[in-house]
Amino acid sequence: MSAYKRIRRSRILITLATAATVALAVAVTLALTVTTYDHMSPRAARDKAKGQVTGAVDCRKAKCVALTFDGGPSATTPRLLDILKQKHLHATFFLQGRGHIAKYPAILRRIADERHELGNHTWTHPVLTEIDADQARQELTRTQDAIEKITGTRPALMRPPQGRTDRKLAGICRKLGLAQILWSVTAKDYETTDTALITKRVLEQTHRDGIILLHDLHKGTVPAVPGIIKTLQQRGYTIVTVSQLLAPAQPQPGMVYRP
Repeated sequence: MSAYKRIRRSRILITLATAATVALAVAVTLALTVTTYDHMSPRAARDKAKGQVTGAVDCRKAKCVALTFDGGPSATTPRLLDILKQKHLHATFFLQGRGHIAKYPAILRRIADERHELGNHTWTHPVLTEIDADQARQELTRTQDAIEKITGTRPALMRPPQGRTDRKLAGICRKLGLAQILWSVTAKDYETTDTALITKRVLEQTHRDGIILLHDLHKGTVPAVPGIIKTLQQRGYTIVTVSQLLAPAQPQPGMVYRP
C-alpha cells in the first residue's frame, strides 16, 4: 500500500472514530437528561386549566412563590406557625410519620386548624425508588391514614424523599390520589445552622412560580423565615401554598410538578 493510501485510510479511520465518540456522547447526554416520569411546571398547569381561581390570589396575575416545609411536625413547628399567623400567610407542610405525626399530633392538628396545606412525606423517609412497590405504598398509605385520623383531611399532595421518583412511584401515587411536588429552591438547611446562610440561599434562588423547600425541624431554619418573608414581599412576591400556585389547575394524581 502506498504512503498516500495509508495516510488517507488513517484519516478515514480517525474521522469514523471521532463521529462514533460524538454519537456516544450525545446518547449519554440524552440518557442523563430524559426523565422517567411525566412532569409539568406550575405555569404550564395553570395555562392548560380552564375556569376561575377561587380565593384572593390568582398566580396567573400575581408574582407568586410557594413556601413549603418538610419533615414535621416538630418541636420547632409552633414557632413557625406563630410567624405565619402573624404575617397572615399559609404554607404547605409535607408531613412525616414516625417521630413526627406520631409524636406531635396536637401540632399537626394546629397546622390543619390554621388552614395550612397538608402533604405526605412518607412514614419513615425512605428513598421510594429504592424499595419495592408494596413498601412504597405502605409508606404513603400509613401516613395518609394518620393525617386523616388526626385532622379529618386526606392529603392530595406528596413529596418524595430526596425528590427521587420514577414511573413505578407515579403509578402508586396515581392510585392513592397523590400528586408529586418537587421544588426549585433549597437552602440545604439540613447541612447548616447558619440562619443568615439559609436566608441568602433562598433569596438567591427564588424566581416567579418557584417552590421553596425548607425543613422547620432544623435549628437555623425557623429563625430565617421572617427575613425570607420580608425580603420576598419587598421584591413583589406573593407567598402561597402549592395548590394556590397551581390554581385554577387541580393537582393530578401521579403527576410530578416541578418549576
